[in-house]
Amino acid sequence: MADRTAPNCHLRLEWVYGYRGHQCRNNLYYTAAKEIVYFVAGVGVVYNTREHKQKFYLGHNDDIISLALHPERVLVATGQVGKEPYICVWDSYTVQTVSILKDVHTHGVACLAFDLEGQCLVSVGLDSKNTICVWDWRRGKVLAAAPGHTDRIFDISWDLYQPSKLVSCGVKHIKFWSLCGNALTPKRGVFGKTGDLQTILCLACAKDEVTYSGALNGDIYVWKGINLMRTVQGAHGSGIFSMNVCEEGFATGGRDGCVRLWDLNFKPITVIDLRETDQGYKVARGENSRGLSVRSVCWRGDHILVGTQDSEIFEVVVHDRNKPFLIMQGHCEGELWALAVHPTKPLAMTGSDDRSVRIWSLIDHALIARCNMEEPIRCAAVSTDGIHLALGMKDGSFTVLRVRDMTEVVHIKDRKEAIHELKYSPDGAHLAVGSNDNSVDIYGVVQRYKKVGECIGSNSFITHMDWSTDSKYLQTNDGSGRRVFYRMPSAKEVTNREELKLVQWASWTCVLGAEVNGIWPKYSDINDINSVDANFNNQVLVTADDYGLVKLLRYPCIKKGAKFKKYLGHSAHITNVRWSHDYQWVITIGGADHSVFQWKFVPERKSKEALHIAPQETLADSNSEESDSDQSDVPEMDSEIEQETQLTYRRQVYKEDLPQLKEQCKEKHRATAMKKRERAPGSGVKLHFIHGYRGYDCRSNLFYTQTGEIVYHVAAIGVVYNRQQNTQRFYMGHDDDILCLAIHPLKDFVATGQVGRDSSIHIWDTETLKPMSVLRGFHQLGVCAVDFSADGKRLASVGLDDNHTIVLWDWRKGEKLSAMRGSKDKIFVVKINPYLPDKLITAGVKHMKFWHKAGGGLIGRKGNMGKTETMMCAVYGWSEEMVFSGTCTGDICIWRDMFLMKTVKAHDGPVFSVHALEKGFVTGGKDGIVALWDDTFERCLKTYAIKRAVLAPGSKGLLLEDNPSIRAISLGHGHILVGTKNGEILEVDKSGPITLLVQGHMEGEVWGLATHPHLPLCATVSDDKTLRIWDLSPSHCMLAVRKLRKGGRCCCFSPDGKALAVGLNDGSFLIVNADTLEDLVSFHHRKDIISDIRFSPGVGKYLAVASGDTFVDIYNVMSSKRVGVCKGCLNYITHLDWDKRGKLLQVNTGAKEQFFFEAPRGKRQTIPSTEVEKIDWSTWTCVLGTSVEGIWPLISEVTEVTAACLSNDRKVLATGDDLGYVKLFRYPVKGKYAKFKRYVAHSTHVTNVRWTHDDSLLVTVGGSDTCLMIWTHEPEGHREFKQCDSEESDIESEDDGGYDSDVTRENEINYTIKALSTNMRPMTGVKPHLQLKEPSVDERQGVVRGSRPPVSRALPQPEKLQTNNVGKKKRPIEDLVLELVFGYRGNDCRNNVHYLNEGADIIYHTASVGIVLNLTTSCQSFYIEHSDDILCLTINQHPKFPNVVATGQVGDTGDMSATSPSIHVWDAMTKQTLSVLRCFHSGGVCSVSFSATGKLLLSVGLDPEHTVTIWKWQEGAKVASRIGHTQRIFVAEFRPDSDTHFVSVGIKHVRFWTLAGRALLSKKGVLSSIDDARMQTMLSVAFGANNLTFTGTISGDVCVWKEHILVRIVAKAHTGPVFTMYTTLRDGLIVTGGKERPSKEGGALKLWDQELKRCRAFRLETGQIIDCVRSVCRGKGKILVGTRNAEIIEVGEKNAACNILVNGHMDGPIWGLGTHPSRDVFLSAAEDGTVRLWDIPEKKMLNKVNLGHPARTISYSPEGDMVAIGMKNGEFIILLVASLKIWGKKRDRRSPIQDIRFSPNSRYLAVGSTESAVDFYDLTLGPQLNRINCCRDIPSFVMQMDFSADSAYVQISTGAYKRLVYEVPSGKQVTEQSHIDRITWATWTSVLGDEVVGIWSRNTDKADVTCACVSHSGLNIVTGDDFGMVKLFDFPCPEKFAKHKRFLGHSAHLTNVRFTNGDRFVVSAGGDDRSLFVWRCVHAPH
Repeated sequence: MADRTAPNCHLRLEWVYGYRGHQCRNNLYYTAAKEIVYFVAGVGVVYNTREHKQKFYLGHNDDIISLALHPERVLVATGQVGKEPYICVWDSYTVQTVSILKDVHTHGVACLAFDLEGQCLVSVGLDSKNTICVWDWRRGKVLAAAPGHTDRIFDISWDLYQPSKLVSCGVKHIKFWSLCGNALTPKRGVFGKTGDLQTILCLACAKDEVTYSGALNGDIYVWKGINLMRTVQGAHGSGIFSMNVCEEGFATGGRDGCVRLWDLNFKPITVIDLRETDQGYKVARGENSRGLSVRSVCWRGDHILVGTQDSEIFEVVVHDRNKPFLIMQGHCEGELWALAVHPTKPLAMTGSDDRSVRIWSLIDHALIARCNMEEPIRCAAVSTDGIHLALGMKDGSFTVLRVRDMTEVVHIKDRKEAIHELKYSPDGAHLAVGSNDNSVDIYGVVQRYKKVGECIGSNSFITHMDWSTDSKYLQTNDGSGRRVFYRMPSAKEVTNREELKLVQWASWTCVLGAEVNGIWPKYSDINDINSVDANFNNQVLVTADDYGLVKLLRYPCIKKGAKFKKYLGHSAHITNVRWSHDYQWVITIGGADHSVFQWKFVPERKSKEALHIAPQETLADSNSEESDSDQSDVPEMDSEIEQETQLTYRRQVYKEDLPQLKEQCKEKHRATAMKKRERAPGSGVKLHFIHGYRGYDCRSNLFYTQTGEIVYHVAAIGVVYNRQQNTQRFYMGHDDDILCLAIHPLKDFVATGQVGRDSSIHIWDTETLKPMSVLRGFHQLGVCAVDFSADGKRLASVGLDDNHTIVLWDWRKGEKLSAMRGSKDKIFVVKINPYLPDKLITAGVKHMKFWHKAGGGLIGRKGNMGKTETMMCAVYGWSEEMVFSGTCTGDICIWRDMFLMKTVKAHDGPVFSVHALEKGFVTGGKDGIVALWDDTFERCLKTYAIKRAVLAPGSKGLLLEDNPSIRAISLGHGHILVGTKNGEILEVDKSGPITLLVQGHMEGEVWGLATHPHLPLCATVSDDKTLRIWDLSPSHCMLAVRKLRKGGRCCCFSPDGKALAVGLNDGSFLIVNADTLEDLVSFHHRKDIISDIRFSPGVGKYLAVASGDTFVDIYNVMSSKRVGVCKGCLNYITHLDWDKRGKLLQVNTGAKEQFFFEAPRGKRQTIPSTEVEKIDWSTWTCVLGTSVEGIWPLISEVTEVTAACLSNDRKVLATGDDLGYVKLFRYPVKGKYAKFKRYVAHSTHVTNVRWTHDDSLLVTVGGSDTCLMIWTHEPEGHREFKQCDSEESDIESEDDGGYDSDVTRENEINYTIKALSTNMRPMTGVKPHLQLKEPSVDERQGVVRGSRPPVSRALPQPEKLQTNNVGKKKRPIEDLVLELVFGYRGNDCRNNVHYLNEGADIIYHTASVGIVLNLTTSCQSFYIEHSDDILCLTINQHPKFPNVVATGQVGDTGDMSATSPSIHVWDAMTKQTLSVLRCFHSGGVCSVSFSATGKLLLSVGLDPEHTVTIWKWQEGAKVASRIGHTQRIFVAEFRPDSDTHFVSVGIKHVRFWTLAGRALLSKKGVLSSIDDARMQTMLSVAFGANNLTFTGTISGDVCVWKEHILVRIVAKAHTGPVFTMYTTLRDGLIVTGGKERPSKEGGALKLWDQELKRCRAFRLETGQIIDCVRSVCRGKGKILVGTRNAEIIEVGEKNAACNILVNGHMDGPIWGLGTHPSRDVFLSAAEDGTVRLWDIPEKKMLNKVNLGHPARTISYSPEGDMVAIGMKNGEFIILLVASLKIWGKKRDRRSPIQDIRFSPNSRYLAVGSTESAVDFYDLTLGPQLNRINCCRDIPSFVMQMDFSADSAYVQISTGAYKRLVYEVPSGKQVTEQSHIDRITWATWTSVLGDEVVGIWSRNTDKADVTCACVSHSGLNIVTGDDFGMVKLFDFPCPEKFAKHKRFLGHSAHLTNVRFTNGDRFVVSAGGDDRSLFVWRCVHAPH
């Protein structure tokens, strides 16, 4: 029988021939040690040229495609391709991994670059977004990530002279990035006129914001900032692939085969032309001569390294640059398939699709000969004498060369398809040539290769061939998996297999045949093994496959799935493998990576030496997991372990799924939810004691705490047990089964891991039972092992997912430090090395692994143990390399590092637990024995057997059996603590006696539960085949136990308590004596489970027995006879109850039917439900019927109510359900979905609940958690509810406290993203820049514009525009600077006005601008870094961060791109951005709040989940994030004294949050403590001392909360919604602002004391009917108020005086804008029905007129004495400016007036409306305003109008993108173009016309340019558009897409823009933002 283990010999990589030059660049560098680092295939290579040695980095598992060198030039970063590619940072000296960066990129990592300090690494992915990611690489942490570009990125570099700046380039783009916070923000490089927009291939950064980049056409583009400054043309003949910067200057390499050196100012130094070298690969064939192409250059001192496309590396010495030295060669592009080894010399021959054949010396590691052929080569063979080399070609020919000088012997072409295999016969006489034509041709060597035979037995292409030693036979393999034999040289197929029995084969390279069966996996029929070669001498076989694995197996290997050792290196398929002639080496060649690997064969050595193998070799060795063959020597698996490995812990429904399920169900049940629902009961229960310990599938989960208490877990509860007082305290933070527990080295904290979809680990304090940290987000399904490090700072955990992921945490911060896939097999234990916290071990099914941390990953190595055993436990010993592990066979394995030193037999059966002491160890096993050992496991010092005989008298129970399986051991306080599989916890005294402390049922479900009729006792019966009696009094112990023949599901005490009936699972039942548990009587009448059993009340005359086969049998107890059978149920019976008289039975079945039977005969009765309620039931444990219909939850499809029990006082009904909830309802529970109190403690289904006889306790049992839980009943009026006593029920009342239009608007608003905005006006037609121009008259006559005849007879063309300041020299405008903003966003944002600098300044926002207003000078300064509207603002109140402001903005999806929502943290005084936080709050950020220390920032999103996120804003790091609420959250604020507690309020929502580590835990507000309190919509929040919280509601009440319990309601604090509250930090006073009508006593602003008991109201003198305050802030003696009407008011606390600081339009859009002809004032008219007059120098509003109707347009008369206003209802008004009296008004139209204009001679008024008309009025006829004419045939609504300078014409722009000209006042249309060209216009506000085509940009397909205005000088035009941009162009701009400057700040939709007189300012009016921006014009110098 052949040995089926892996061979003991191994391979070591010795040399790699080649360099990856294709599809990669900048991948070749000098290290600090002057070695050369590069990569090929999946291997990083460090090549020492002086010693001609190579070192290899083997940490990747696929092709490496990118490389970066750390600035100190020792560390290297490499990135790979793959589905989950990762980046390795490694040391080029030791070639060991330093860090692994993973889990971000997909597809591959295309570029890498280190920053100047080497702290950060940037990477670019190959995914569709080309994600850019910045890493803190030592910690493996992502600092920032953003989508890079829509197309490939080729290079990325840090700006070495500016911190936090990067540049990336690629297909048709270059981008300049800045890194701030966690945000990478790009600016695209502007190519402008200087150069063509083209692909940039490489770049280098220089001083002063200069960037040099190499372009595809061979130019070098030089950038300054983001603009292209100049180009160096023709630097290379074509694309520049590589650019390298060093102290001396720059080196560039291009596709033209040249390397150029430049000095630091990019002046050329010299050229090195590599095409002239006599060395290197030449392609000498015409059309394919690609020539040499440089892919990588590196310049260091006087040496230059050059890597080429053709896998060559040159080294050039600068002063001798004509002699480049070729230091590495390899095959180039195309697959590499041909490999042959010389029969007598250490030579290997390879041939490739690059048409070259090469001979390599295996001793010198060098290429010694090369020859180019005509065709791609596919196979090779050397004749036996080593003289001829035969090459098979792709075209079906083959060539024979002389090895000596590579001259051709013959060239023969007999086939059309490729030759895939050829071999010389051992006697040298014949050459067999196998082709893809399915045949093998045989040629005679001596007859000059004449064809002598043809083998045609195959029907598929030939893949492999071997000759027999006597050259008489040939065997072939073909593509269809057939193996065929031929006689030679006749080429006849051998059909009789007998004659082959004795054939000896000369070589074995076939993949088929009995000898090599083992190379194939057991159950697959794949053909992915490309090549094998057998080494007969050493009896080993080497194989090469499609996955890049080289495997070493024993030869022969007969059985499928043999064990092997595998080696990585080649990335993709390996095409061929051969042993060298003397079996010293193995040569493998890669297909796609076209590299040649040479492996040294290391034969079997003594195991002593094996300990000193370099670590690198062991890395690749593996007794690989895949090779799990049926080893003969694997011991059979222990039944317990077998059972445990089968457990999956999968749930149908996880508790995390409930909120979504509820939402789905709510939709269905909206209607019923409206009805009045039964309220929750007044009384509650509190968990008191649990009988149970989880030992059946968990180990090492039992410890002593600091104070000597005992901590363990059961169900979903962490238990702290005090053994002196016999009491328990509980940690109840988990919501599903806890599977593991570890204790902190200081024994005060405990970590527990649970089951869950995204399962969490809680670290909690055993004293306070509070969570310190919750870790989640990395483990699926469950956490099965945890361990603390010796310093207590780290925690390791293992998940239950298929890969058993291992995570290493910094648990206090909640940060994941590293993660890795652990193993395919189950892991039982993880342990961190106590001496080196970077190392850890895992042990489990068939493995033991040793790990060490590397950045964000872990590197694991398997322990070398010969045969693989299953490990159950492991500990570290007395030094860092010693490890002791317990196996499933009872051995202890002793390890040093990763080598097994020896094994010691310790137990019979598995060793489940081992514990290290100061001197020695203690172990426990399945044999029930505790053993103490010395520190080397030489001697067993003492053993303790767990037996009943030694149980001490004080025990709290009875041992069920002797020697129970021991699952946990812990030492302390002079005792050994032992946990058993049977659920017992025992304390063993060192001297021998054993005390039982806690016990529960063993594995199996517990269903049966009965409480005693008058004593504090209960009985349980379980599937573990025991019946147990428990004492419920404070002694909490198990009084009696009895083993049963079968498991049982139900039990019941007789009314006198003397007898106990037990129903068993086989259909029998027995009645036993309740004291002694001895049989009284037993029956077996049924086959199915007995599901419920009940004595009739009174004397217990009858016993009703319900069974799974649908019957209830009634027995007479005294006579022991069956007296009746209840028939008629259709399904198994679940519950039984008797009525008080013992005459009626109520029955529930599994089909949710309710039946009634009469006792004792069992006749079925039908009773109407009204009557059922009147019946006096003795007990109520049924779950059906009208009196309990409210107990069924919304999601009853998912969960069943399994049990119920009514208290004896008939007030409270307790239920248990499938989700593990115990609920209390007020009885009777009528109406659906009653409210309840809910308790989580059981982990899965609760099978039974019972009240004790006096209702003082509730007893519950869990099914699979085997627990018996005892709850104390706390009656009503018992107000001191402990925290987290229960959760309220879930459906809130529909009534949310009223309706308010402002709240509704804020809730429903849809914030548009500027970039996605669409046109504001309903335009139709073709956009101007897409219209085809009609040629002008001149053009028609063939006169080209601009080439007028020399003497023009025609008049000179008139000015386009009358210019007003003709005398002065006209100066164009260069720039606009934001000077003033009139506006404040108060109507849909809140809490956004604050004092700064002790009240000297205030800060607020509008549109996308943050505004700081100085109250003394009224000067404004602006923060304009936001790219879109600001929605929220807060200031940091901590003195360490003065004037730090956070603002959150709108954004679209949270994909981290520039349009994602973001939060900016900035300094209000310097306007410096401190941090930008890009977030996943798709939609926008609606609330921000700083923590008490100012270091954390809380944000809330507008995304559908309303996510709540906490940030460390200085680092830009996200600390924690959680779904907030299904509906809108308005505000979330930190408690002013806390960094961990905050409160969020929103639509029917208030939640109290705690930050624990990285997890957010929250509690809903509990209302039940106040009668009739309803959850209403909460709008605002404030805080008081002693954990008080105040929330303002929509109804005007304020709720007062203590912790999370409602304690008081301040009714009607305001008459309308309380929109805002402010907590003053210095004195605790609270300011509230609401919506109410001003009255004598009340006002919309109130100041309250700290408890919100007394208040003082202030009136805001705004003259509004209703005041609506949206923001309040309190400074020294002043209160700052922001209102819904866009006013900001300062109110004095003492005198209540109001001072309005800021005014704005309340509602928008602001459509009308008119600038005064001679003064710097302007008018605005808006939708809010006001016209306002603004003064620019005074920076304020001078006046406002309420018109009573929305206004649309406004215009001054030429003298400025009159104003015309057009209204939305079609009316227009003319006012006199001096008196503001109405001069005249008229309404001739019914739809909005769009523009209104006075003619320049003041005679006419033109009024344009939506009714496609312009009306003319003659003002000289007086104020009755009769229309004199109108323009007809306007195709659409009128947008803008302009008069000509002589008042004779008017131009009109319309909604159909057409510009028309009419005569005034006749209204005739002018159509003659030449006529129109001669008109001089008085003003130009049209967005249409040939003169302004250039203002329309490319991306206006959905949006428009909405407004424009030409300056008075006629040289510039400003425009406004739907994207909210103001743009400045030259005028006229007839060329499309004219150059411009753009100015941001407005929200979407600008409505109007105007120059003021003298072109001093531009005023722009916003649509969405209701704001007016005033920009100062900067004129060009003379």
